[in-house]
Amino acid sequence: MDIEDAGVIVTGGASGLGAATAQAFVDAGARVTVFDLDPKGAAFAAKIGADFAQVDVTDAASVQAGLDQARAISVAVNCAGIAIAEKTLGRDGPHAQSSFQNAVDVNLCGTFNVARLAAARMMSGGVIINTASVAAFDGQKGQAAYAASKAGIAGLSLPMARDLARNGIRVMAIAPGIFRTPMLENLGQEIMDGLAADVTFPARLGDPAEFAALAKFIVSCDYLNGTTIRLDGALRMP
Repeated sequence: MDIEDAGVIVTGGASGLGAATAQAFVDAGARVTVFDLDPKGAAFAAKIGADFAQVDVTDAASVQAGLDQARAISVAVNCAGIAIAEKTLGRDGPHAQSSFQNAVDVNLCGTFNVARLAAARMMSGGVIINTASVAAFDGQKGQAAYAASKAGIAGLSLPMARDLARNGIRVMAIAPGIFRTPMLENLGQEIMDGLAADVTFPARLGDPAEFAALAKFIVSCDYLNGTTIRLDGALRMP
């Protein structure tokens, strides 16, 4: 698929991996609409030459309104998500059911909600890219909710691709490792250096621009479909 002039939506597109992806598609000549819950995302979208829609990915009416604003689309990149850290059984007792449910609602159900509604707008075929995580395969302590939600995204790739084949829509997922995002930078340089040391090669944090480059390649390579690509420098979490 040609990226130039393609209609693209990027959820969670005002920061981190989503922001880099939105920027990359704008630079490639696509018509991009940034979906983000934070209204401050409008300033970022205007800065890069994209449109903006304030969207709650868990709410069907909100997503439909965003899609109405975006008009004709052929690419949907789902980057919206949350991360929580909570053990199944911690010092204060069992994992809160509400926080587990929230992680699944936003990361998994929100992704599916956008994907299903976006697919209905792709009249001449398209591409859906969902964001999983290496935590889907080797989650850490305190990541039961996050890993489960991301494993669900990885599991969506093949059945959704099979469902949408007759509509000419491809479905892929990217499972990023440890990337240098604003959320991670808040932990401080010492912690980031420690995390980078676990990466096999290159021994550094991922650059959001590398995630964006892979998303662009997926769109341009018509034979990529129904699978999850790890983007992690051969990192396997201990």
